[in-house]
Amino acid sequence: MLPHPAPLTLNASLTGDLALYIHWPFCVSKCPYCDFNSHVRETIDADAWEAALLADMAHEAALTSGRRLSSIFFGGGTPSLMPPKIAAALIVAAEQHWGFAPDIEITLEANPSSVESARFADLAAAGVNRVSLGLQALDDDALRFLGRAHGVAEGLAALDSAQHVFDRVTFDLIYARPDQSEADWQAELSRALRFGTGHLSLYQLTIEPGTRFESMVRRGDFVPADPDHCATLYEVTQALTDAAAMPAYEISNYARMGQESRHNLTYWRYRDYVGIGPGAHGRRNAQATQRHKKPENWMSAVARNGHGLKSEDALAPEERATEALLMGLRLREGVDLDGIAAISGIAPAALVDRQAIERLSDLGFVQASGSHLQVLPAGMLLLDAILPQVVAL
Repeated sequence: MLPHPAPLTLNASLTGDLALYIHWPFCVSKCPYCDFNSHVRETIDADAWEAALLADMAHEAALTSGRRLSSIFFGGGTPSLMPPKIAAALIVAAEQHWGFAPDIEITLEANPSSVESARFADLAAAGVNRVSLGLQALDDDALRFLGRAHGVAEGLAALDSAQHVFDRVTFDLIYARPDQSEADWQAELSRALRFGTGHLSLYQLTIEPGTRFESMVRRGDFVPADPDHCATLYEVTQALTDAAAMPAYEISNYARMGQESRHNLTYWRYRDYVGIGPGAHGRRNAQATQRHKKPENWMSAVARNGHGLKSEDALAPEERATEALLMGLRLREGVDLDGIAAISGIAPAALVDRQAIERLSDLGFVQASGSHLQVLPAGMLLLDAILPQVVAL
């Protein structure tokens, strides 16, 4: 288990280390389960995109000067489609703007194709030291169902390449697929755990609004897994990862000690981060930022204004407190209510419903000790139902 989070303070939230998120919105094709801001384009102007991202970054840097970066995350879309020279230019510029923590984590999401894995050495030379591979399944039929362009053999070759090139490697799997049995998932996850990575992201298949899968379910093309079966597969996941010394530190993320994603912990611990690129969100200086979502609209905004911002809104105390609770209670370590009170100005007693906490504690779902509150493993299965009961705001 992770140590309890250090208490947040208003001063620390405005002056501490930052995380930087860079969104690359392009994909070869749109996966049927994906509701992320991803787009398919036949061609792009690489030089124009490099210049626009650098301009968007410079705008954020001017508003957060004097602060150091603890992590950079290239997300998408498919950032491994980004020309490595753009990644290199962005990393160099980020260090010039902010400076880097000595142990900075620089992550890039990648598809496990042979074309993209051929770029791994150049991306590592650019400064990327952690890669997140979208394997998604270790079964060819499942990969076809998920709309993935790679097969198992190609994916595992890319994983092997990544483990030889990058300091840290993680990969994603999607489970609770239609007709996936408990034995199927146990065998697949057991195999995945033998690959020796220090981190895994394991997501239950969710039918998101507006996706092709939603249309297919509505037409009766397939039936999603039953919630009780999903709960069984979740329990299998916890048992196998615990036995492999890779326990959950967040509801869908598992890591060996010290291998947790530092960038994602910034989000879940409600530290400041800046986001650039189409559709990117940010939280900095008590403000919520959002970029224009469509790539062409974002590019036009950068050309017009010098940045891609669509909105920049001050966060009310209640919003900051609610976000900190909702994000922090996803973590096994939980939250420090005194720290959330310090950044929001709302008294700890007003943040949560103590009667609900006592009731849920008696059921073994949550645990409270002084100002520390956490959702226990049994409660993580019911997190969506627990949070509205606990959060009083």
